[in-house]
Amino acid sequence: MTETASLEPHGVLVEPATLKIERLLPGPIERVWAWLTDSELRRKWLAAGEMTLAVGAPFELVWRNGELNDPPSPRPPGFSEEHRLASRILALDPPRLLAIAWGNGGEVSFQLEPKGSQVLLTLIHSRVPDRATLLNVSAGWHMHLEMLLARANGRQPPVFWEGWLRLKQEYDSRLPA
Repeated sequence: MTETASLEPHGVLVEPATLKIERLLPGPIERVWAWLTDSELRRKWLAAGEMTLAVGAPFELVWRNGELNDPPSPRPPGFSEEHRLASRILALDPPRLLAIAWGNGGEVSFQLEPKGSQVLLTLIHSRVPDRATLLNVSAGWHMHLEMLLARANGRQPPVFWEGWLRLKQEYDSRLPA
């Protein structure tokens, strides 16, 4: 079995309020680091926002999920065109670790490990406050990482909101109540 085949496609709970998702991306590690830290690259799969790469540095993430696709994908009822999150860098070890505060919704770490010509990205979102938030962030991280995987491989990304809605239902049935 190859390492790619052994990665769990869905995120898994490693603790009751901690989600872990792994993806193999094309390397080198510096390229994947740029997808995480460069606002222009990050906005193509997650959210824009300039970062000063220093522990304690504040920054803001700005989502425009509808714009992740061309043409823009229609958003579900109740979601605004733009979402902002004040954050700060909690830990930093370029190009292997970036950990950030996630507003009132816990902490997120991105760990990078070279695997031949690929890079294993391990995302851990800890201290998720409740199940409703867990379902949203599970589907969100899963879909955003699908966008990253497509972009990093030079492929057309899937339709964000369509995938998010499907994944939210899947995580609702997969994660404990």
